[in-house]
Amino acid sequence: MLTNFLPSQVNQFKDPETIAFVQSIERIALATSLSQHPILTTYIKKGSGVTPILLLHGFDSSILEFRLLLPLLATQNETWAVDLLGFGFTQRQKEINYSPTTIQIHLYDFWKTLINRPIILVGASMGGATAIDFTLTYPQVVKSLVLINSLGYTNSPPFSKYLFPPFDFLAVEYLRQRHILALNLCSKLPNLDTKILLAIQCAMLHQEMPGWHDAMISYTKNGGYSNLADRIAKVEKPTLILWGEADDMLPPEDAEKFQQSIANSQLIKLKNCGHAPQIEQPQMTSEHILHFLNNGKF
Repeated sequence: MLTNFLPSQVNQFKDPETIAFVQSIERIALATSLSQHPILTTYIKKGSGVTPILLLHGFDSSILEFRLLLPLLATQNETWAVDLLGFGFTQRQKEINYSPTTIQIHLYDFWKTLINRPIILVGASMGGATAIDFTLTYPQVVKSLVLINSLGYTNSPPFSKYLFPPFDFLAVEYLRQRHILALNLCSKLPNLDTKILLAIQCAMLHQEMPGWHDAMISYTKNGGYSNLADRIAKVEKPTLILWGEADDMLPPEDAEKFQQSIANSQLIKLKNCGHAPQIEQPQMTSEHILHFLNNGKF
């Protein structure tokens, strides 16, 4: 594959669409105020249109989360996805403290360098919290907002910031071992849907990147977006809230909280869908986002 900066496990992918998506991943040496050295930042861009869409992935994830959704959006619009600082395949530098603040600075520098036009910002799970935080800080950058089963009211447990060695490493390693166990079990099931195996492979590929453990520990100790809830009502941009009704990670009442807090918002619940509509129902998700983009208001 051309993307030789990705872990070698990428060569295990057999699905043609996933392989094509991976081969479209690009990397830029992004200059930021966070480091004396450019940060090698991974992203993907497809399609064309007046107002770009920028997709933000969730916690401990990567742009592979959008391998099904992005191509659908790109048929009608310029669509980007970027690996957030400390996550995905974007370079992790030891001197950087990984937090919502540094994620925001890196994201702005990415936007300024490569896009530099008002955007439709789409955030899934933790990416939703990132999108809200970014919109409130840089309102001139964001034209409208899409939140997909977003964090904001429910966050990581408060004790996470008090973890200390070696328990911080063990807690993070537990996340990786869960994926390894799932992959090993699924590989031995003769009639397993290949899509499930592919989803696990995609979900764990970035965990093989250098510095993954340290960046995860740093972000977790910083408490994530635990201070966002009181600021959500300040969002003034038109906002589409997409929510998988069968979400087993976030409480269903969070969807209504977002709708009630954001004045100019619409909530659409997706039946028979869990925490990741962008993976579980990409066609329906893309249709809602494109309809929102084309109409511009509710």
